[in-house]
Amino acid sequence: MFLRRVAVGATKLNVAPANGRFLLRHMSSRYGSTAEEREARATWVKQLNDPMEVVAPEVVDIIEREKARQFKGLEVIASENFCSRAVMEAIGSIMTNSSSDGYPGARYSGGTEYLDIIENWCMERALQVFRLDPAKWGVNVQTLTGSIANFQTYTGLLKPHERIMSLDLPHGGHLSHGYQTATKKVSAVSLFFETMHYRLDEKTGYIDYDGMERSASLFRPKLIVAGASAYARLFDYARIRKICDEHKAIMMADMAHLAGLVAADVIPSPFEYADIVTTTTNKSLRGPRGALIFYRKGVKEINKKGEEVLYDYEDKINNAVFPGVQGASHNQKLAGLAISLKQAMTPEYKAYQQQVLRNSSKLAQCLIEKGYELVSGGTDNHLVLIDLKNKGIDGSRVEKVLEWVRIAANKNTVPGDVSAVIPGGIRLGTPALTSRGLLEADFAQVAEFFDEGVKLALKIKAAEPKGAKFKDFETTMKLNKEFQFEISKLRHEVEEFAMQFPTIGCDKETMKY
Repeated sequence: MFLRRVAVGATKLNVAPANGRFLLRHMSSRYGSTAEEREARATWVKQLNDPMEVVAPEVVDIIEREKARQFKGLEVIASENFCSRAVMEAIGSIMTNSSSDGYPGARYSGGTEYLDIIENWCMERALQVFRLDPAKWGVNVQTLTGSIANFQTYTGLLKPHERIMSLDLPHGGHLSHGYQTATKKVSAVSLFFETMHYRLDEKTGYIDYDGMERSASLFRPKLIVAGASAYARLFDYARIRKICDEHKAIMMADMAHLAGLVAADVIPSPFEYADIVTTTTNKSLRGPRGALIFYRKGVKEINKKGEEVLYDYEDKINNAVFPGVQGASHNQKLAGLAISLKQAMTPEYKAYQQQVLRNSSKLAQCLIEKGYELVSGGTDNHLVLIDLKNKGIDGSRVEKVLEWVRIAANKNTVPGDVSAVIPGGIRLGTPALTSRGLLEADFAQVAEFFDEGVKLALKIKAAEPKGAKFKDFETTMKLNKEFQFEISKLRHEVEEFAMQFPTIGCDKETMKY
């Protein structure tokens, strides 16, 4: 428009030489539309800058209620944590607006110079956090979740229907490791790949490595997963590496639950033994929701001809992430990840992870003293897995009572279970409440509250009609005023206890509820 106006004489250029160049001194007072026109016609702009309180007060109210739930309750789900205010600020920033298909320096669109900086920071810091040599390890930081990271690894490194071995779900494994039953392919992984599971020794609660070795000799897997979602002991990575070498299998460690502990160097690292390491970033690592895929690079071995053979994982993993499974990365997540990885290299972070272990050990001790059976008899990490069968109650009913009294826990399968819907166990973890500042004595009180919840669940179950199902459990509670009173009383005690500790990511003075 400006050039057209110059061409017809509607606008005159006022220029003067400066350093051998002509500079524009005056231009038309009008660039395209006027402010008045935009205000009259582009009515949507104001809405885009209105705060959430104006646009969606109903969502604000839900967020305020969730703040109250987190502040007044006890979060003992082992896979949950409270990420820092700084991380949440990044996640809610304008970084969410930008698209960045591809990788730094090789994007499919422009406007990514700052996104490249953030992604490069994430890759550099991820290697630093886990003390890895960039010449020997690489990392993809774009993958969106742990389950997706695992699937991308399988699709990148395996052909359809090649074989995967992993820990069985009822024995502490994870769905994304290819869980299936005799009649159903539960995980999509088991649809595209052939899966076989190793298990715990049910007498000890530890992984049966001898059984794993025997199964591997028959199944001949292409990849073995060393990872779990409900295993309270450490993995024998050296033993799994040996089994992988015997069958020329890829060793993949899924440390989603353990990443924060590994980062702080308070438990053994899988990186010495594994070919691939995947992890979420939001559990014990305490970052935004997302995932990482680490892969070996550089020299793998020297062949019989004396030639170097290199690892070929890098391109396969990166191509599996983009364009294989995902499109553009979530840049707001990467901004939050860069911050959380920076925090993970501080002395405060190491002290936090050390306390996570102390708290878990104390929780296990208190539960054992109260007569609870723990799978494997204790814990070496951030969680405890409780087998409730000796108490005469299932995990589903206990989980429900705990939820009524403001304790967030999760039912979990234990060895011998036949149903994941009404399993025989409960899983408890210490990362979230440790983030709020709870110490050993505080977890002794958490164990007291848990025990009271179990006793209350037993009372309600005893009052159920003969042949009752789980859905009748809540009805039984609602029809009994004594049960309602006991729930209300315990809930009040839990809330009074929980509110002693700091909020994370928000100020309690500004909370609505």
